[in-house]
Amino acid sequence: MIGVMPPLRALEIARDRDLDLVEISPNANPPVCKLMDYGRYKYEQAKKENEARKNQKTITLKEIRMRPRTDEHDVEVKTRKIQEFLADGDRVRVSVQFRGAEMRHPDLGRKLLDEIAEVLKGTVTIERTPVMEGRMMSMIVSRAPGWEPPKKQASLVEKQTAKDTSQAAPTSTAQQSDERDAPKDD
Repeated sequence: MIGVMPPLRALEIARDRDLDLVEISPNANPPVCKLMDYGRYKYEQAKKENEARKNQKTITLKEIRMRPRTDEHDVEVKTRKIQEFLADGDRVRVSVQFRGAEMRHPDLGRKLLDEIAEVLKGTVTIERTPVMEGRMMSMIVSRAPGWEPPKKQASLVEKQTAKDTSQAAPTSTAQQSDERDAPKDD
């Protein structure tokens, strides 16, 4: 900090040091100025913004579609897929599509969406409750605060262990069949 001085003196100092005189707070009494290389300052600001934009995660809205008569196992698969989308940080629209006579039974679609919400309880927050929009009934869910998706590494270790044990089992049965097929010395 150099202190209070007339503007012409401040400009002289800036020119001597090959810097710019930048007004920081024009409404203060006296106005506050700073000596800096303004071009370099703008460059660094742009660089920081680009870094922030690069590290930013964009949240997308994914959609899962079903029908009112979707089978129980298929609903389980779709529910797992919803959890994968939520683990990636996306929001999910869960939709039930009605056709023909199914339009007379929107309660089936609402029941299906309520079942999915019940299964995902604790892992999701319902942003929009089930609403009928034309031939589709949909709700929007997002990741619940504090919910952490299960680690993928643990499942990989389990799969590798299961693979190793399944490979070991056929080897032992092959040895047993070789022993049975071998000629007997009587």
